[in-house]
Amino acid sequence: MKVLVVGGGGREHALAWKLASSPLVTEVVCAPGNPGTARVARNVAIAATDSAKLVHLCRHEQIDLAVIGPEEPLCKGLGDELRAAGVKVFGPGAAGARLEGSKLHAKEFLTRHRIPTAGYRRFDRSGAAKAHLESCTQWPQVVKADGLAAGKGVFVTQDAREACAVVDALMEEKRLGEAGVSICVEEHLVGEEVSVLAMVDGQTICVFEPVMDHKQVGDGDSGPNTGGMGVYSPVPTFTPRLQRQVEQNILIPTLHGLRQDEVDYRGILFVGLMLTDAGPRVLEYNCRFGDPECQAALRRLSSDLVPYLLATAEGRLGELEPPSWDPRACVGVVGAAEGYPSEVRRGDVISGLDEAEAVEEVVVFQAGVKRSGSSLVTDGGRVLCVTALGDDITQARTRAYRAFERIRWDGKFGRSDIGSRRTARAR
Repeated sequence: MKVLVVGGGGREHALAWKLASSPLVTEVVCAPGNPGTARVARNVAIAATDSAKLVHLCRHEQIDLAVIGPEEPLCKGLGDELRAAGVKVFGPGAAGARLEGSKLHAKEFLTRHRIPTAGYRRFDRSGAAKAHLESCTQWPQVVKADGLAAGKGVFVTQDAREACAVVDALMEEKRLGEAGVSICVEEHLVGEEVSVLAMVDGQTICVFEPVMDHKQVGDGDSGPNTGGMGVYSPVPTFTPRLQRQVEQNILIPTLHGLRQDEVDYRGILFVGLMLTDAGPRVLEYNCRFGDPECQAALRRLSSDLVPYLLATAEGRLGELEPPSWDPRACVGVVGAAEGYPSEVRRGDVISGLDEAEAVEEVVVFQAGVKRSGSSLVTDGGRVLCVTALGDDITQARTRAYRAFERIRWDGKFGRSDIGSRRTARAR
């Protein structure tokens, strides 16, 4: 079968890499892809948001399955348009993707269906938001832009002055554009954050092994939020008992809520959780594989991914046995460009990729990378993710950082505590 992967980041490189290994797949096509996907697939120069050209591509290429990676085309209804054209799609339609596309819609969904989450208030005017924040007696408070913001729309503020400055930046200065027209002010939860990914076909849930992301830009969870600076799996604190609790209290009620709301959700449901003393609480929903969570999850997935994607698209996920997982640990370290998560420098020459992948059990997934003549150069904030497998987290970390150090470009930086954040936070 011929499979289309929509998108051009590190997540899409990981998906193309895993799909290309399947005996069921004759060819993987990526739109638009990147230099990494070009190593395992055929890139086509069509933007992930150009739905008309993607529909034409699927018809012309006779695509058997389309896998949509990024959130923007999902929220704009690409899944709906491809299904209307007769294409089998892994990825929810616009109604399902709204769980990610609107933080306020997600909070209303959680509240309506009694799924545990942080308390919140909605604001459509900056004056009302600032008046509320100035009256708060408990800090920190979390301010979230309602719309899509590429992982940069969440602000943990320590006092009213800082929070009001964020409100002005979002609602008055429009620094995140339309994403900040409305905002959510939310209770700050304390605990360990964990990501749970599950395939959902409208009736059945297939839960992946949990992964732990590192959102803040600096060691010890310091600095502003990013799209993710690193990841590890498995998560020792996420016990089988805790997983059952998440399934019963969060995942199954979410599926029931979607069905009650008449949303036929077919794709990945990515739930960001905070493991609090009072139990797991939903921080956010995402409607696609996370990045870099996808890279670690697929490195550990022993089963062929294709049957699960196809069964999800066709609504028969319940017919399959649960997938099998590599018992080894995976650590992924993100290399970022100077300036990230703000304005980044682009065009710096990257070297050392082959040397990095010569390290045992290492695969490097490219993200913000492009070709310039015969060279690879930086072309985004998060440039790549170095993943490594090991018998335990310590061995996986050692391999990942050994490979990470072999890759060079001007302005490169990354966190040094992926997989050991507790120690770094204590310091």
